[in-house]
Amino acid sequence: MKLYPLKFQPILKEKIWGGNKLKEILGKASKLPNAGESWEISDVEGDVSIVANGFLKGQSLKQLLETYQAELLGASHYEVFGNKFPLLIKFIDAKEDLSIQLHPNDELAAKRHNSFGKTEMWYVMQADKDANLIVGFNQEMTPEKYLKHLENKTLTEILNFDKVKTGDTYFIEVGRVHAIGAGVMLAEIQQTSDITYRVYDWDRVDDNGNERDLHNDLAIDAFNFDMPDNFRIDYQIMENRSSKMVNCPYFTTRMLHVTESILKLNTKDSFFIYICVEGDAMIETENASEFIKQGETLLIPAAIKTYKITSSNAKLLEVYV
Repeated sequence: MKLYPLKFQPILKEKIWGGNKLKEILGKASKLPNAGESWEISDVEGDVSIVANGFLKGQSLKQLLETYQAELLGASHYEVFGNKFPLLIKFIDAKEDLSIQLHPNDELAAKRHNSFGKTEMWYVMQADKDANLIVGFNQEMTPEKYLKHLENKTLTEILNFDKVKTGDTYFIEVGRVHAIGAGVMLAEIQQTSDITYRVYDWDRVDDNGNERDLHNDLAIDAFNFDMPDNFRIDYQIMENRSSKMVNCPYFTTRMLHVTESILKLNTKDSFFIYICVEGDAMIETENASEFIKQGETLLIPAAIKTYKITSSNAKLLEVYV
């Protein structure tokens, strides 16, 4: 039986900083009091996605990879990644500020954690008034200056705060300090990795009075203090045409604003992922059709070369490797 557009069961994560937007705005079913993350497509050990639709319903992403291999990933990607899906797709709701953190590169992550690095991008889906993101430093930085501020608990004085609104997009390379601020809900596209180095957590404690672990001994070697301030992504929105947002070795993301019925031809040797950030759409292939609405994610296997997307007004993040 032929592959078809795949939906997966969201994996909801309780977070000390999480809120209710994933449930109230995106309609995620959860009894968690502070749902901070919804993992939409995941091959992280212990959190592997389960198919939610079609004849493959109930099978794991890992099982799909073992069965369909290049038909799912694309031939060249299967040679590189084997039975490991390379991307992790999330929605994140920050009711409170996330910790100030950064992620290691591939080399460091492989050496220390047997993992990929964690290059990622953010697309802001909703932001409260005056909500912000922390990305990078507000001045030239050296390891010595950084460590002095860390020791003196004045780290926030050297961080760059950006007020954000719906549609703002950021590319977070490994080695760059960052944090999602309170009041922001966003879509995140990243390498398959759950490695985070937390350097400051606002001195908060959990219900038992315990602080979360910090990783400053690991983080100092993961910093890149010489990064240019090129993390804000400018992009165009063109009706019924894909427009580039982020293009890096790990993923390419484009904005697709659909207002009619459009035919898509997959000329890449890759799967495609569609993340609906606004409105709703129907995606039809030769043998199946699947509806997608705001807050839902769909995986188009690489073997599907032609499909149609129909909507009166939908914004989709289109992702491939």
